[in-house]
Amino acid sequence: MGMSDREYLSREAARSLARLLPRVEQSFTAAGGNAADWAAFEQRLRREWPRLFGLLLSLYGHQYDFFYHLEQLLITMANSWYERPDWLKQRDAVREADHEWFQSERMIGGVLYVDRFCGTLHRLREFIPYFNELGLTYLHLMPLFEAPAGNNDGGYAVSSYRRVNSQIGTTEELAALARELECAGISLVLDFVFNHTSDEHEWAQRAQAGDPDYQEFYFLFSDRTLPDAYERTLREIFPTVRRGSFTWRPDMQRWVWTTFNSFQWDLNYANPAVFRAMAAEMLFLANLGVAVLRLDAVPFIWKRMGTNCENQPEAHQIIQAFNAIARIAAPALLFKSEAIVHPDDVLSYISPHECQLSYNPLLMALLWETLATREVKLLAHSLSHRFRLPAGCAWINYLRSHDDIGWTFDDNDARAVGIDPWGHRQFLNAFYTGRFPGSFARGLPFQENPDTGDARVSGTLASLAGLEQALSNGDPTAIETAIRRILLLHSVILSIGGIPLIYLGDEVGTLNDYGYVNDPAKADDSRWVHRPVRNQAAMDRRHDPSTVPGRIFSELVKLIRLRTSLPALRDGAMEVVRSDNRHVLAYVRQTGAQRVLVLTNFSEYPQTIAGNLLRMYGPGVELFDLVSDQPVSANEALVLPPYRFVWLTPVR
Repeated sequence: MGMSDREYLSREAARSLARLLPRVEQSFTAAGGNAADWAAFEQRLRREWPRLFGLLLSLYGHQYDFFYHLEQLLITMANSWYERPDWLKQRDAVREADHEWFQSERMIGGVLYVDRFCGTLHRLREFIPYFNELGLTYLHLMPLFEAPAGNNDGGYAVSSYRRVNSQIGTTEELAALARELECAGISLVLDFVFNHTSDEHEWAQRAQAGDPDYQEFYFLFSDRTLPDAYERTLREIFPTVRRGSFTWRPDMQRWVWTTFNSFQWDLNYANPAVFRAMAAEMLFLANLGVAVLRLDAVPFIWKRMGTNCENQPEAHQIIQAFNAIARIAAPALLFKSEAIVHPDDVLSYISPHECQLSYNPLLMALLWETLATREVKLLAHSLSHRFRLPAGCAWINYLRSHDDIGWTFDDNDARAVGIDPWGHRQFLNAFYTGRFPGSFARGLPFQENPDTGDARVSGTLASLAGLEQALSNGDPTAIETAIRRILLLHSVILSIGGIPLIYLGDEVGTLNDYGYVNDPAKADDSRWVHRPVRNQAAMDRRHDPSTVPGRIFSELVKLIRLRTSLPALRDGAMEVVRSDNRHVLAYVRQTGAQRVLVLTNFSEYPQTIAGNLLRMYGPGVELFDLVSDQPVSANEALVLPPYRFVWLTPVR
């Protein structure tokens, strides 16, 4: 009887490891590794090896030098484990024992640009007490490594994965900051920009100099034959910057694949040398003290003629292989996917064996959609069947980020609730750029495509929620309404399940910064309107309840502290329930014996919720609103004031 594919793969994995392991151990010992560290490494290697071997065999097994790359990869992993600081090995042990540590109700995220927030890594250390005051346990520092001067896509054109931008600090300062944050109870998050490098990266420089090995790190073409064939099925990412996905380099007499900007060269992951090189960069970042790596642009990392070159099966295999490597050489490291694509494709990257964490672009987009329409039907319908994740995974729920807002809801979901998808996206773009009569928002269009009419939206949370317009008009009622919208949006991401992520500045109501148009390197990118420098004046007023920053900050911190006290809000279990009111979103969170019913009014008018929903806990059960700290009767209808919310729990 012949072997099954699984049996054959298991046998070949065991044989290959038996051959490779002695040479890897020899390299580890020669580097100075001790027996205890080797034993820990070998144990994890044996556990993960069948998975890693199978993935790499599928990707690269047809290459003549496959086993050379396999051996070199294992040596890189072993040496990285040897070099891993002791405090990180201790964290590995703790988090391996509690592998769902990130599911805690105490997880609160923040994200910032170091240079925009405070200038340098050294100065950032001074803000750790502020992060603790806000309640952060997760801090994402936007790209801070070397990048070209001027326009560098906000740091996403990386020239070195190992050298921090000298204007921000040093790699040594970053490693020291990681440890200091850890001591303050804050996990460090960095970007892993692995789809492309800048054209100033050493690899690209060598390719430009004619080195054939490094030319194979990228996609280079001598004429337009293949680029034209690929272009037939590719979508344009930055159509207002340039058309198409290829850039002519006269210095090389070659076309280069550049999905994003002309200075961002796509890496060729069909080349095992690229995979191995990027694995080494990933492990270097892990050993700096990074707890979570945000995997940038994950849908684009594999190219296949005749497709849109997004979400290809090999893209998943590459990430899964990186995941297996991390489980062996940096076991506490988590991956967070950044896939701003169709909701089905977003979900496809989320797994304990791929990305344990993922941005939730659907929730973000639909919260803004609901705020504009005042109706929860599309949000409730989408959440009812698109929110659940595999065990051991979590959403990163956010309202604003460094990026634009794209309307990534599913067209069939929209049609199911009576909405025309194309027309609705046009409405939302008009509403949030202030072009729709009665709009409260002040946003800017981003990447309007003249051919398709497609666009996205830029703007800070406060400006999009109406605060900028209200302050400009000097309208106290509108100011109060805008503050209520800001707090309402935060209440959802704090209660719905997953890790809430605050774009720092939003906690004090930072407005759009239109000064970016005066900087030639930023003027053509409207996203800089929501990447302002730190508003120190607003932060200084955060404890003054008579000010707008003080109102927002104090109430947001109260909500954060409430969340961190409620075990029912840990992990991601969430059930949407019918409120029988088109303006009110209702869902239940439950962990163990604790159950919380969340009701949120997205309208500027009071809304009534029938008593039968409140009696879901059983007849005669009294309720308590944890937000207002007041009892609520389940025997009569509940009236929610405009843009208000309640977190209801039964009185025991």
